[in-house]
Amino acid sequence: MQTNTPPRSTIRLTRRGRIALIATGAVVAATAVAVPLLTTEDEGERPASLVIPEGWRAGQVYDAVDKALRLPAGSTKKSLAKADLKLPNDAEGNPEGYLFPATYPLDKKATPGSLLSYMVATANKKFNGGQITAGAQRNAMNVYQAVTIASIIQAEAATKDDMGKVARVIFNRLERGMPLQMDSTINYALNRSTLTTTEKDTKLDNPYNSYQRMGLPPTPIANPGEEAMRAAINPTPGDWLYFVTVKPGVTRFTAGYEEHRRNVAEFNRNRKSASPAH
Repeated sequence: MQTNTPPRSTIRLTRRGRIALIATGAVVAATAVAVPLLTTEDEGERPASLVIPEGWRAGQVYDAVDKALRLPAGSTKKSLAKADLKLPNDAEGNPEGYLFPATYPLDKKATPGSLLSYMVATANKKFNGGQITAGAQRNAMNVYQAVTIASIIQAEAATKDDMGKVARVIFNRLERGMPLQMDSTINYALNRSTLTTTEKDTKLDNPYNSYQRMGLPPTPIANPGEEAMRAAINPTPGDWLYFVTVKPGVTRFTAGYEEHRRNVAEFNRNRKSASPAH
């Protein structure tokens, strides 16, 4: 209901679930996330395996494959046109969300196409089992939508323990006709991870802007792991609509806006006290 929803200009749900109160001019910076990178030597033999971490976007996977196979930058992305990837129809040929995070062996015959096919086949094996399919149907969605929700959970949850609660916030907002207001979707649109989201960003004309567009983004925004996928089909019971990480390891989930504002104030106090004095 309208009375339960603060004005859109007043509040925004940021990456990792943090809140910025736009009306007061207080902008909360997103925290830089350390992303494990594939390290290979410039010369010499290929590495024996390729590690794809949870939460990597397709572009990061393509770059890693190029480096692992000693190919010119952009080679793996170009290979998509000829790759016969077994993707769901909803994906429309875009493998985002289906390049499953795992460790893949690299033999001498490995090619971009063979590696991408292996990743998609692994995702299909993980995602198309009876438990996942039944869980998606139980929540009135298909598997592709569940993967999309899992990708947002992967980007937003500060800890694995928070994944089920983040999932519930997503479902509660969708059921109430509220915009998701997730900065992770804007970061995906802008191909970035760590920059602060501004009020201008929230007005971006882009299908991945979950401030302006209702419902889920058109595709997943990353490649989620199994735990995020389980959370997407088994959200923790609760009435939460907001969440904020008040300090590392402590995320508060709330249903009421005023309580949430108090949590945001606590976060801002903690952030200010942690800042070095000038």
